[in-house]
Amino acid sequence: MTHVKMKEIAIYHPEKSISNDFYIEHFKKLGRDSTNFIENILGRKSRYVIDNDDENSLTMAIEASKRVLEKANMKGKDLDMIIFSSQIPEYTAPTNAIQLHHELKAGNKTMVMDSNANCAGMTLAVDHASRYMLGNPHVNSVLVVGSDYNSLMGNPEEEITYANFGDAACAVILEKTEEETGFIDSIYFTDSVTYDKTYFPRNGLSKAIHGNEGNQSIQWLPFDGSVAMPPTYDMFETVLTRNNLSMKDINAFCLSQFSLSNIKTIQKHYNLEDSKIMYVGDRFGYTGTSSPFIALHEGIESGRINRGDTILFWTIGGGYQLAALVFKY
Repeated sequence: MTHVKMKEIAIYHPEKSISNDFYIEHFKKLGRDSTNFIENILGRKSRYVIDNDDENSLTMAIEASKRVLEKANMKGKDLDMIIFSSQIPEYTAPTNAIQLHHELKAGNKTMVMDSNANCAGMTLAVDHASRYMLGNPHVNSVLVVGSDYNSLMGNPEEEITYANFGDAACAVILEKTEEETGFIDSIYFTDSVTYDKTYFPRNGLSKAIHGNEGNQSIQWLPFDGSVAMPPTYDMFETVLTRNNLSMKDINAFCLSQFSLSNIKTIQKHYNLEDSKIMYVGDRFGYTGTSSPFIALHEGIESGRINRGDTILFWTIGGGYQLAALVFKY
């Protein structure tokens, strides 16, 4: 029986790392002590941030893609498909994926596409690529790369974006195999109740280009994020039950790194061991689309995730959409 496995994974992040001290001092000047929120709710210590005019979501994706191809001992011409996932694509035309195709010297047979499901994007892209591979006998290897220049849209007046966001890219290569491993299942929950809470550009692209709207950083209006927890628990239980799995069968949890408090809430609900929780938000900040997969990369590099382990991915996209993915690494 054919399966889809994750052959290799690689990441890229900018060199500059900014500690909490900078942001805490910044918000003190605005008359707010944000220390507890930044350190204990968001769970930050530092974050990697682009500080030059040469890097962006596309350049980070190119570097991560080159690294993962090298690790897999592959060339661009070996790829049957390239998917670029970002909520902050450097270009809308031509696609960033076609530019990746050029940089990686991929072949004429290689299908390319850009994908945007906000922070849930790379999880969806891996899910959709896996299912497409299983349904198409001619697609055997796929590059999925998620890359967000998150700090570009941070609002200096808001801790939840300015002090939270980091910049990074993650690339994975999926390949068909006859091994009993790889993609297992996925599940989604969508409730558009917060559709108008997180606009970027805050006044829309047409006004950003044609108008004189001033500040175009992300608009982040207050909303109750805890509303996502009950459907998250239902999703986990549904996707595990229909695959004859339980929480005890999950070796590692690669969850959205948006906030440490969300991760702790899920951990407490299921009484999960610390060793099973992959957390990188303290070093990387919140990297958006790549977030759960950078957690995966950390788990592999640290030896906490090994071949044969069953992993549960979970993330949330603005608006909002929840996505969970079960994968045997």
